[in-house]
Amino acid sequence: MSKPALAIPVFDADNHLYETRDALTKFLPERHKRAIDYVDVRGRTKIVVRGQISEYIPNPTFDVVARPGAQEDYFRKGNPEGKSRREIFGEPMRAIPAFREPAPRVELMDEQGIDRCLMFPTLASLLEERLRDDPDLIHVVVHALNEWMYETWQFDYEHRIFATPVITLPIVEKAIEELEWVVERGAKAVLIRPAPVPGWRGPRSFGLPEFDPFWQKVVEHDVLVAMHSSDSGYERYTNDWMGNGSEMLPFEPQAFRMLSSWRPVEDACGALICHGALSRFPDLKVAVVENGSSWVEPLLKNLADVHKKMPQDFLENPVEVFTRQIHVSPFWEEDLGALAELIGVDRVLFGSDYPHPEGLADPASYVDELEGVDEESVRKIMGGNLARLMNIEDKVLR
Repeated sequence: MSKPALAIPVFDADNHLYETRDALTKFLPERHKRAIDYVDVRGRTKIVVRGQISEYIPNPTFDVVARPGAQEDYFRKGNPEGKSRREIFGEPMRAIPAFREPAPRVELMDEQGIDRCLMFPTLASLLEERLRDDPDLIHVVVHALNEWMYETWQFDYEHRIFATPVITLPIVEKAIEELEWVVERGAKAVLIRPAPVPGWRGPRSFGLPEFDPFWQKVVEHDVLVAMHSSDSGYERYTNDWMGNGSEMLPFEPQAFRMLSSWRPVEDACGALICHGALSRFPDLKVAVVENGSSWVEPLLKNLADVHKKMPQDFLENPVEVFTRQIHVSPFWEEDLGALAELIGVDRVLFGSDYPHPEGLADPASYVDELEGVDEESVRKIMGGNLARLMNIEDKVLR
């Protein structure tokens, strides 16, 4: 049964699709067909990237998934009983058409009281890290995914679902080609991994002048850059402390690894500021999604302290750069009012992470966490800010 809809436009900055089994393979050129595969391991399907079985996503076909919002109590109350992950997740469910296709998703959005959403892929977050030593192949596989996403979801479905194609940056000219390709097909936001960019000569920051031609094109097209939580490769460092070399396993968290969970996005934002990209392109718009906001205040304090000691290393005040261009979608359980005071209410975006288990089962219930916030600020956070960033009329569609 539908819930009473909010009287304000609701634009969710963090929705997800579940890829079908052929999402990464359907459009792969024949000579690269073996780059991505699936195998049966003791009755369970696993994804294989260049011959290596990945456990990153336990069920990469997404035929069976965790219930949306299965971890709400965990994030609201903690886990005083020390329950296992399986106990917290509870019984899984069969994936429904709304997780796989845009038309039924719009119907579900109407029931949920959601007018528009950014739609992020799920499985895509494993690609770049596992292909990092072959920059050419990264571009090939990412483009194949984008072709599937466009065929299946489009990049602007009925002006309500805005799927975010992935842009990988190892070879700047190819990144620009990909950007042009997705923009021609209606993309209004792109997904860029918050991580050092792999390359033939090693990784480097995307804030360096080498990437200026790409950022210039992003600004010219007025496209929003979304940096969503991903496998940013930091597991290689935390594993040194753990004494093992396993890959990132988001569904098997460990206390020590959780201490540095938000370091990748903190470093990504710091790199864009310290290496000057945001100052050279003051109209570049960045949205940080599904990374929470606990890292924001420490980063701003560090930036202010370093700027005080080394102003010659900055093109302008780094704190002002952050609050001018970086927008944050906090976790629903965080202090949203405090974040708005810290970076300005115009920089705060509502995101539900639906239908992932760590998100909200009822996306629009996010507004309940804004109790005490003035009406105009609620309107901005629940959709007005994102509509402004994407040059979309802010109105109710359902």
